[in-house]
Amino acid sequence: MSRARVARRIAAGAAYGGGSIGLLGVAAVGVLLAEVALAKKSVGGGVAPLPPGAEGRYGRSYGSGQPGSEPPLRLALLGDSTAAGQGVRRAGQTPGALIASGLAAVAERPVDLRNVALSGARSDDLERQVSLLLASPNGPPDVCVIMIGANDVTHRMPATQSVRCLAAAVRRLRTAGAEVVVGTCPDLGTIEPVYQPLRWLARRASRQLAAAQTIVVIEQGGRTVSLGDLLGPEFAANPREMFGVDNFHPSAEGYATAAMAVLPTVCAALGMWPEADRIDVARRENMLPVAKAAAEAAKEAGTEVTGARAPWALLKHRRRRRLPVPDAVGAVEGDAASAEGAPRFSREP
Repeated sequence: MSRARVARRIAAGAAYGGGSIGLLGVAAVGVLLAEVALAKKSVGGGVAPLPPGAEGRYGRSYGSGQPGSEPPLRLALLGDSTAAGQGVRRAGQTPGALIASGLAAVAERPVDLRNVALSGARSDDLERQVSLLLASPNGPPDVCVIMIGANDVTHRMPATQSVRCLAAAVRRLRTAGAEVVVGTCPDLGTIEPVYQPLRWLARRASRQLAAAQTIVVIEQGGRTVSLGDLLGPEFAANPREMFGVDNFHPSAEGYATAAMAVLPTVCAALGMWPEADRIDVARRENMLPVAKAAAEAAKEAGTEVTGARAPWALLKHRRRRRLPVPDAVGAVEGDAASAEGAPRFSREP
């Protein structure tokens, strides 16, 4: 069965209250259990530091509060340890800080960052995280970035339950007026200590979940960006740079790569990216049925899927432009040194 059909079945099961739809089947169960035991001994051999606190105001040099200036944009991150930034030691190296800094540079406005992500969280924790955000007296964020799914796969959470929880979270945020960008489940098949056949099964499961996540997010009015490369080919080829000390969470360079993939879509959701939502054939962009677009995006990191006209979706490969980063960008309120060591957005694919 094609990945698009499996993803559509998972999404349909979530929408209509279906039970668990297995991602992996029952093949090679005995070998798989043996590989899981070996992987648990290998992965996480080091100890990842707790996520540094990165909440605060970014882009102070744009002068919020001055005559004629616009109020700060409000950015929120939700999800698991990837969204929280576990694995790095400096606040300026977390994905929240990197995205906030880039957004401030593009919008030429300060950005207030709030991060309610929780290390170890699965999709069923999103209800709590969304409630925390919506309880703020300042109102809902302008844009929310959700990174979730890896723990759903590793803890064998039923795929239908996983995407049902994600759909509910996106729906609540969109109803409140926030734009939503979801970084879909990364490719877990590229974690260095994981061997075959678990590597193949992990890749298959994570890509199928990522495709199903895309379908439900698009149906709720959000956008997605494939994070396959968060643990993908680039990381597999250069694990010492792309993974952190525990061989599982990304390093500072790894988070920068992921943030650079998400940032254009965050800006586009707010109408602040120079590229329009139209097809660029030269960049292999296309208008596809939602399930087909979701399956294609799951195979290539950095691919954006946005709703066009049901049941169609736009598959985009946005250019990652060289961004000017003012000295003040990346400094958390009360901690001007926090941006030291933060990778700059200076590369173009």
